[in-house]
Amino acid sequence: MEGSSSSSPLPLLSAKSDGELEEMLDRMLTRLALCDDSKLEALLSKLLPLTISSLSSQSPAVRNKVLEILSHVNKRVKHQSEIGLPLLDLWKLYTDPAASPMVKNFAIVYVEMAFERAPSKETEVVASVMLENVSKLPQQHQEIILRIVVKVIGECHASQISDDVSAKYKSLVASQDKDLFLEFCLHMILYQPSPQGGGSPPGLSVFQINRIVGKQMLKGDTLTRRKLGILNVIGTMDLPGELVYPLYVAASVDSQEPVAKKGEDLLKKKTSGANLDDPNLINRLFILFNGTTPTEHVAPEHRITPVNASLKVKLMSVFSRSITAANSFPATLQCIFGCIYGSGTTLRLKQMGMEFTVWVFKHGKIEQLKLMGPVILNAILKMLDGYSTSEADALARETKTFSFQAIGLIGQRLPQLFREKTDIAVRLFDALKLETQSVRSTIQESTISVAAAYKDAPENILRDLEVLLLENSQAEQSEARFCALRWATSLSSSQHCPSRYICMLSAADSKLDIRELALEGLFLKDEGRHIVSNLDNKYPRFGDMLEYILKQQPKLLDSSEIRGQKLLFPSQVYVVMIKFLLKCFELEMEQSNSLATSSEFLSSAQRMCLLLEHSLAFEGSYELHACASKAFVTIGSHLQEMVAVYCSHKIAWLRQLLNHMDFSTRESAGRLLGIASSALSDAESCSLLRELASSVSQPQKLRFEAQHGILCAIGYVAADCLSRTPAIPEAVIQDTVKFLTDRVNSETAQLASVAMQALGHIGLRAALPRLISDSCPGAQVLGVLQEKLSKLLSGDDIKAIQKIVLAVGHICSKETSSSHFKSALDLIFSLSRSKVEEILFAAGEALSFIWGGVPVTADMILKTNYTSLSTNSNFLMREVNSLSNNKSDVENEVGEDSHAIARETITRKLFDVLLYSSRKDERCAGTVWLLSVTMYSGHHPSIQQMLPEIQEAFSHLLGDQNELTQELASQGMSIVYDLGDASMKQNLVDALVNTLTGTGKRKRAIKLVEDSEVFQEGTVGESPSGGKLSTYKELCSLANEMGQPDLIYKFMDLANHQASLNSKRGAAFGFSKIAKQAGDALQPHLRLLIPRLIRYQYDPDKNVQDAMAHIWKSLVQDPRKTVDDHLDLILDDLLVQCGSRLWRSREASCHALADIIQGRKFDQIQKHLKRLWIAAFRAMDDIKETVRNAGDKLCRAVTSLTIRLCDVTLTDLSDAKEAMGIVLPFLLSEGILSKVDSVRKASIGVVMKLAKGAGIALRPHLSDLVCCMLESLSSLEDQGLNYVELHAANIGIETEKLENLRISISKGSPMWETLDLCINIVNRESLDQLIPRLSQLVRAGVGLNTRVGVASFISLLVQKVGIEIKPFTGMLLRLLFPVAKEEKSAAAKRAFASACGLVLKYSSPSQAERLIEDIVALHSGDRNSQISCAILFKSFSSTASDIVASHQSAIVPAIFISRFEDDKQISGLFEEVWEDSTSGERVTLQLFLEEIVSLLCESITSSSWASKKKSARAICKLAEALGESLSSHHSILLQCLLKEIPGRLWEGKDALLDALGALSTSCHKSISTADPTTPSTILSVVSSACGKKVKKYRESAFCCLEKVIKAFRNPEFFDAVFPLLYEMCNTASVNIIGRASSTSDAVKTESDNVEEGYIPLDKIMDCFKSCINVANTDDILKRKADLVHILIISLSPGFPWSAKISGISSIKELCSRLQTLWNDSTDGPLPGDATSFTHEIYLTLIPKLLECINTVKIAHVHVAASQCLLDLIHLYRKVSSAHRVDDVDLKAEILSLLEVEKNEEAKSLLRKSIDALGFLSR
Repeated sequence: MEGSSSSSPLPLLSAKSDGELEEMLDRMLTRLALCDDSKLEALLSKLLPLTISSLSSQSPAVRNKVLEILSHVNKRVKHQSEIGLPLLDLWKLYTDPAASPMVKNFAIVYVEMAFERAPSKETEVVASVMLENVSKLPQQHQEIILRIVVKVIGECHASQISDDVSAKYKSLVASQDKDLFLEFCLHMILYQPSPQGGGSPPGLSVFQINRIVGKQMLKGDTLTRRKLGILNVIGTMDLPGELVYPLYVAASVDSQEPVAKKGEDLLKKKTSGANLDDPNLINRLFILFNGTTPTEHVAPEHRITPVNASLKVKLMSVFSRSITAANSFPATLQCIFGCIYGSGTTLRLKQMGMEFTVWVFKHGKIEQLKLMGPVILNAILKMLDGYSTSEADALARETKTFSFQAIGLIGQRLPQLFREKTDIAVRLFDALKLETQSVRSTIQESTISVAAAYKDAPENILRDLEVLLLENSQAEQSEARFCALRWATSLSSSQHCPSRYICMLSAADSKLDIRELALEGLFLKDEGRHIVSNLDNKYPRFGDMLEYILKQQPKLLDSSEIRGQKLLFPSQVYVVMIKFLLKCFELEMEQSNSLATSSEFLSSAQRMCLLLEHSLAFEGSYELHACASKAFVTIGSHLQEMVAVYCSHKIAWLRQLLNHMDFSTRESAGRLLGIASSALSDAESCSLLRELASSVSQPQKLRFEAQHGILCAIGYVAADCLSRTPAIPEAVIQDTVKFLTDRVNSETAQLASVAMQALGHIGLRAALPRLISDSCPGAQVLGVLQEKLSKLLSGDDIKAIQKIVLAVGHICSKETSSSHFKSALDLIFSLSRSKVEEILFAAGEALSFIWGGVPVTADMILKTNYTSLSTNSNFLMREVNSLSNNKSDVENEVGEDSHAIARETITRKLFDVLLYSSRKDERCAGTVWLLSVTMYSGHHPSIQQMLPEIQEAFSHLLGDQNELTQELASQGMSIVYDLGDASMKQNLVDALVNTLTGTGKRKRAIKLVEDSEVFQEGTVGESPSGGKLSTYKELCSLANEMGQPDLIYKFMDLANHQASLNSKRGAAFGFSKIAKQAGDALQPHLRLLIPRLIRYQYDPDKNVQDAMAHIWKSLVQDPRKTVDDHLDLILDDLLVQCGSRLWRSREASCHALADIIQGRKFDQIQKHLKRLWIAAFRAMDDIKETVRNAGDKLCRAVTSLTIRLCDVTLTDLSDAKEAMGIVLPFLLSEGILSKVDSVRKASIGVVMKLAKGAGIALRPHLSDLVCCMLESLSSLEDQGLNYVELHAANIGIETEKLENLRISISKGSPMWETLDLCINIVNRESLDQLIPRLSQLVRAGVGLNTRVGVASFISLLVQKVGIEIKPFTGMLLRLLFPVAKEEKSAAAKRAFASACGLVLKYSSPSQAERLIEDIVALHSGDRNSQISCAILFKSFSSTASDIVASHQSAIVPAIFISRFEDDKQISGLFEEVWEDSTSGERVTLQLFLEEIVSLLCESITSSSWASKKKSARAICKLAEALGESLSSHHSILLQCLLKEIPGRLWEGKDALLDALGALSTSCHKSISTADPTTPSTILSVVSSACGKKVKKYRESAFCCLEKVIKAFRNPEFFDAVFPLLYEMCNTASVNIIGRASSTSDAVKTESDNVEEGYIPLDKIMDCFKSCINVANTDDILKRKADLVHILIISLSPGFPWSAKISGISSIKELCSRLQTLWNDSTDGPLPGDATSFTHEIYLTLIPKLLECINTVKIAHVHVAASQCLLDLIHLYRKVSSAHRVDDVDLKAEILSLLEVEKNEEAKSLLRKSIDALGFLSR
């Protein structure tokens, strides 16, 4: 507060005694009593502070006197609110530290009263400082001051608050003062007028209400204005969001819309960053929400009521975002219960209360939750009990939703509340089944959350839960089933049998998510994976799991031989049950082989077999039957004896399955029969074989499925028989083989392939016996079947071909005959041109069996679910060596020689024919087969020896066009790397690196034949005739047709490039696998590899991209670090490749650069920055569109990088300057000046962005940038505008408007925006470089936009730097003035003039003087100079008004004279300048009269007629404006005029006569006084001028003569002028008569008549009138005859009506003089001449007047003539009163005129004339 240091009455009073004080107060009371009300305010301003300060006295008398004075004051001012009190003095008195408490108490009362009477300006100033130290005042005073302040705020700041007042509120420093003020404001915002029933408003106590209201209740608009004022003031105080949050949130729900709107706005703007976890803030908000709780012991008047429901809703949204609110026990609990059960709660509050409950259980501390949890849980359950399950209200549903969410969170945070009993679980599952669909999803989430609470529940609870879950797993509602399954999988371990059983039951659910969750619970979601040791603990024991299932459903073991049993579950349940049990079985078998011999395990396995048999019931699905039969085989592969015995008793049952519709089931049944045969005797096995064969051989043909199953079974059974020791009789095998051979020869491809498969299975055990028959004794099987097999292999049944070719391989695995091998190989090699991948892979597998060393045994093939080597290895997708470590028992040492020959044959075929074939399909087949042999027989010694050749072959094939060949070749490289030794691995790495980097050795040449495919079809388009262009022959034909045989070499070069690209792609596939193993061997090659790998990842070919990305992932562990370490190498390579001759390299490099440079720092990119821009601009102008697009992308990336590097807010200033030094000169010289439109646009955009962000880093380049931008304003303008301007005149467009349009467009361009930005960073140092460059541009710049731009820029520059431009003003003025003078364009001239004016403002006096003199001299120059002069002065008047003011003596005369130029444009410009430069015309002219007159004289005497003319006009204006004030200079002006008027005539000389007339009119007195002879001289000169024959000059002469006569009023002038006038009238009359007599004579032209014969009779008559006016009566009477003659002439018919008007005016003037004469002679007789003269004019002129009225149709003439007629009659009546005349004819004539007259005024005058005649006749 202020006042401590200001003057106070207290020290003055302390020096007085009590008596003196009392006496003084008594006098004051007397003055007060005697004072009028009108003077009371002035008296109180001094008296009141002194009176109150007197209370510091301890004297009772003094105090009583003071009270008496104050009582009187109160009575006087109480009802007169207009009487003000001294507010400031009273406040100073109150804040005086020396003031006693009593003084303060009275002072504050009168301060409050003064505020009510003070003007608003004073109150808002004082109120803003009253809050300082308010917290230190007594509470009662605090309340008064706060009420005053808030009242003022409402009255003064409800709409807005000024910056000055706002600053005073902001200066409130003390936190206690601030808090007290904010608390008071909050209470005011919360306050609402009390309803009729009374009670305190929500959120306040009775005490708080009394505090803010005081004695007067607040209502309506007053309360609204105070609230708005508070919001405005608080909003400008910039307080922390935590302090003002309660206030704004309370305002946002106010009942008055303006307050609520303002509060909501401030809440969003000012508190968005508020810390909602601030404990003080949350505590204040809880107090608002909960009010004073009953547990708090406070007085009733201090008990705060909770806020209303709308504010509660707003507060709940805050609490639900505050972690502190969640942990504010017990307020949190009170808040929740207030929402749920509080009085006046709403559904919305209940819903938000439950939402807050969810928040509390998410974020509350566990210590507090333990206290609140049980209470809240019981409340929630109680509330849920009160709702029905079919609640329709949306809020009720939301409340339920949050309630169940809260239960879920309680279960997570406080599991001990649920663990001891299952009632919550039962409740939740019941709700899942009973609640509406909209709530179930939330209940489902909550139920899942609660599951964790039962994790460690007691055994009895878990058992109860098992029952609950099993029951709900089969519920109708999917949510209940899902939750039951989720609980089952999460509550117990994976070894828990009941939960796995629930998963099995759910596997066939109708809902996909339930099925998937069930499969996850059974680990069956990814069925392709292998069971490994780390899954040991995931599965329950096989026996336990099976036991539990059978316990639940004992009937699972029931079955019948006819498969008629009923299934207990859906087929899918059986499928997952079998798969899970099978995994349990396999896992136990792997864990311990000894377990397999235990009786318990065997018993479980037998029961499993029963379960499988049950599953194969007829009603099951094919999938179930396939799964069960394969499971049988799997168990049989592990427990062969047990399954063999079991199946041996089920032969009939198995034979049934051979007829099954499913292929897999039949295959498995055949395998099981093979296994079962091992438990049969030889005789039984032979019998079985014969039965099976005979069943097929029956005349009645079986259906296909039955034949297929039987043929499969024969193969497996026969193979098992051959494995026995001793073997069964050879005759049986002989018969079986012959039977199968016959089947091959006789059946269709499908059955023939199955028969061949059976032969293959037999061949796996032993070499097939020779066939013995009558026609062909001892023939080999393949020899017999050669023709049939060849036919089958050339067919289109892919699966049949696969089976046949695999069977051939199996047959040869034990074969020893070389001829047999030859037949087999011929069959396999016949497939070399097949395009079917599956066939090629099958053939490769067959070749592997022939080669030997395959990683499978006969038992694996025959007694497991084996299909093929490729299927088991997944060699294209998984690890290729997964099978290579297995040992084979298929090899036959006895036939090793035959195998060696076969291997040699395979090698020659592959390496000499296929791999280097000119046919891509043969190369593909060779690749597949070489890969298969290498992979499956890789550990065979022969393969190990051939690894170098294999590597070379695969390397060659990397560049093949066929993608499959590439991929397989790269796979082969990986396999070779895995098989090879260290040197082999190193060589392979080097070869791959060379291939990727393009430095590999030349590939082995391939001989081209006619049909060799050089390009893939469509790669190079079509031939002119529309044919294909792919083979060598087609390319040669095209080259010959075009007459360019050498074109074939270009095609070959293109093909080589394509092969090179393919090699890189193929190498990438191999490299990606080798890189994982090669490790350190690749490190030396990284410098070469990484730049190219980066580029190849952006290759336009998607395949190349994928391949290179694959190798990149394999090679590089940390891509970011790798790129950073090799950044320079990468950038160098990419920048070089941006200029490659190959478009794909250019495109890829641009894309790669655009990605790599993002986010780089300046030191990383510095040396590459300019090259990056060059590369981007080059790419943007590329011939290929895709490269241009890539260039655009690179340009955007480099732009972003450059702008960031040059932005001083993001980069160090030194780096920003350096980056700017690299980029900006390049952009200005190469970018903006480029001929490529896209480059120019990009460059301008970048430069503009650089200017925005670079800041002061731009200063060193400012001059270059500014000049470039200014030049670009014209060079980059649309050329169409130039064309339009050239032809503007032809198409009717004003040039100036078009220029303004062009300038307007240029000022909206990016260039001008950049120039605006440059202005902001100019400093004193940059001017040294900038001004010379601008000067050069002013001289040499071309183009309208550039010239206007440079002028405008100089203007802005001067305005920006101000006084710092002073050293350059001389140079700039010398430069700008000539340009402004010579510039032809009006717009450019104005711009340069404006710049010149701004520079002039800061120039030295001498410079300014010289410039002003030069400009003044322009006013007498040519047209352009005059326009320049006007524009310059107009500009100066607004930009350099001070300079103009100091040189007005030179400027004003030039402007004044130039206003009277003939050229309207020039005179208009100077008129505007005159209006701008002068405040009042007369004052200005008087002030600079001497200078103006001097210039006028100089100008009028010049040799220029135009100067004489405008000077004369200026003299006219001067005389008109100043009048008699011009007298002091009349002589010199008159002298000049009289000197110039005589002599030859020139155009415009009439202006001199006008000037002479005007000067005579204004200065006639001083002229006559100075020299009495001068008027005569003037008259003489003018009279002489009247004799000139030029029309305009003669008219001006007569006008001047009239003015001279009128001005000097010399009676002698009559005699001097009248003869001239008389002569002229006569001449005019003669001319009129002459023209009338020769109207048809057209000899003379009109111009001749005008120049030579024209006499202005109207002007003559005006002069005549003036002569009559000034003449003596005697002189008039002397020339009476001549006068009448002249008057008659003027009324003659030949003259124009204007001459008649002048003549009539002369008659009226003459009548007036005679009337005056008559009046003057009333005492004596009228002269006889006058009487006769009157008679004469009456008799002579009246007929002429009547003739005028009758003949002239002009109304003005009628009126004038009628008036003149009346005047003549009146004059005649006076003169002839003694001699009455009866003129009946005249009266009749007037009456006739009256009848036809149309003009009312003329009619009236004619009537009066008739009346006058009547009087005359009487």
